Amino acid sequence: MKIERTFLMVKPDGIQRSKVGEVISRMEKRGYKIVALKMLSIDEDKASRHYAEHKGKPFFQGLCDFITSGPVVAMVIEGQGAIEGVRAMMGSTDPKRSAPGTIRGDMGIDLSRNIVHGSDSPESAKREISLFFEESEIFEYTKAEDAWTYPHERKSGV
Repeated sequence: MKIERTFLMVKPDGIQRSKVGEVISRMEKRGYKIVALKMLSIDEDKASRHYAEHKGKPFFQGLCDFITSGPVVAMVIEGQGAIEGVRAMMGSTDPKRSAPGTIRGDMGIDLSRNIVHGSDSPESAKREISLFFEESEIFEYTKAEDAWTYPHERKSGV
């Protein structure tokens, strides 16, 4: 499985309910690397571009209103199969249908207050990362534990 990057955002409800640390902790415990991280407020234009695939749907304006209602924490997560893996860790969009142990299953309230957003495909990951981060804000680095997290990538052949 290849190393890939995905976009993950803790939404305004996650900020207000002090869930940022737990979301980050879950990513790190899983072995994913955070290669970019920032807190920001999203304006209407960026919200509209972020949710572009939902334009014309009855819930589009509600999505934009919510994501602009307070600060968010945006991050780029890197690791083997990160897109699919982070989606699995997030759980179903509707917390009532999310399994216990997932972020939304453990912390989400309802469909509109589900703590996090994450990219659902390589294409959306690329688009969302570029919407929220400049290339210079994304770091390339090696952690000592990388050799233990991804043993097949060790140079020593062990």
